[in-house]
Amino acid sequence: MQPYDHGGDVYGGPRPKVDFSINVNPLGMPPQVVEALSPDPAADARYPDPACRTLRSALANHFAISRENILCGNGSADLLMRLCAALRPKNVLLPAPTFSEYSRCVRLFGGTVKEFPLSENDGFAITNGFLQAVTPDTDMVFLCNPNNPTGRLCPPELVAKLADRCRTTDTYFVVDECFLPFTDGASALPLLADHPKLLILRAFTKIYAMAGLRLGVLLGDAALLARIAPYGAQWSVSTVAQRCGVAALTNEGWIPQTRRYVRQQRQHLASALSSLGCTVYPSDANFLLLRAPIPLAEPLQQRGLWVRKCNNFTGLDDRFIRVGIQNPAENDLLIQSIQEVLHG
Repeated sequence: MQPYDHGGDVYGGPRPKVDFSINVNPLGMPPQVVEALSPDPAADARYPDPACRTLRSALANHFAISRENILCGNGSADLLMRLCAALRPKNVLLPAPTFSEYSRCVRLFGGTVKEFPLSENDGFAITNGFLQAVTPDTDMVFLCNPNNPTGRLCPPELVAKLADRCRTTDTYFVVDECFLPFTDGASALPLLADHPKLLILRAFTKIYAMAGLRLGVLLGDAALLARIAPYGAQWSVSTVAQRCGVAALTNEGWIPQTRRYVRQQRQHLASALSSLGCTVYPSDANFLLLRAPIPLAEPLQQRGLWVRKCNNFTGLDDRFIRVGIQNPAENDLLIQSIQEVLHG
C-alpha cells in the first residue's frame, strides 16, 4: 500500500469531532447537487457517457470555451496522473512547498523534480525568482494557484510571464486552479489561446464539496488533450458525478456566496490564532498555514480535532500545520483548543 500524504483519512480509526485537515467548502454541497444525488435507476444502470458530453457542454458554457478544450476525469489527481503518463516529462520545476501529487506523478513515470524553495520571509509567495528558474532544459512547470499549503495567489502578471517563458522554452505549463474559485484571483484561461502547452486543472472537489464523488477538469489545447485522454480509464467519470457536475454549475451564486463566507471566517481565524502566538501566513484560499511555538497536531488530535500536519512538505517542520476553514462554531472550537494547548 502506497503511503498517504494528505488530509481527510478518517477511515482507519475513531472519527474526528471536526476534520480541519481537509479544505473543501465549509458550506457543503449546493442544494442542486444534493438533489442530483438522488438515484436515477434507469440512468445509473447504464454505463456513463465516456465522453462526458452533457457535462463538457455545461463546462464550455461556464468557462466560455469550446467543448473540445475540456477533458473530464476522476478528480484532478486522475488527470495529473494521465498528463504525466502521456507527456513523460523528464525535468520538472515546481515551487516548494506545494502539493505533493505533482512530484509523485512525475517520478512514477521516470521524471526528476527540481524544487524552487519559497521564502518564509516572503510569506511563501511565488516571486520572479521562480520565473528565472525556467530554462530550456525544463520539460514541465507546475504552479498551484493559489498554492497548497500556503493559500497564496500568484499575481496574474507573473502567471502570464511564466506562460510566456514556458512558450519560449517549449515547456509544458500546468496551472492548478482547484482552489481559485475561493479567491478573487484571475484565471489563466485567457492565456490558453496563445499558449498551446498550457494546461489548467480545475475540480468540483473543493468548491462544491464533491470530494467523494471525484470529478476533475483539465482545460487546454484540443490536440494536447487528445494525447492525454487515452491514459485514463474508459468510464472514469461516473454517471452520478456527471449529473452532479451539471447540477453544480446551475448555481451561479454559489461561488460568490462562498467567497464572502470564507473571507470573513479566514480573517477571524487568522486574527485569533495570531493573538495566541502562532505565525499565520497570508492566505487567499479557504485554509491557513500556520507555525506554532510547539507541534500542535498530536495534542489537537487527542481533543478530536484533526489538522493537516505539514512536516512532509519540503521546507516545513512539525510546527507547521494547515487548517481548513469550517463553520463559526467549529473555528471557535479550534481557537479554544489551541489556546488550551499553548497556554493551559
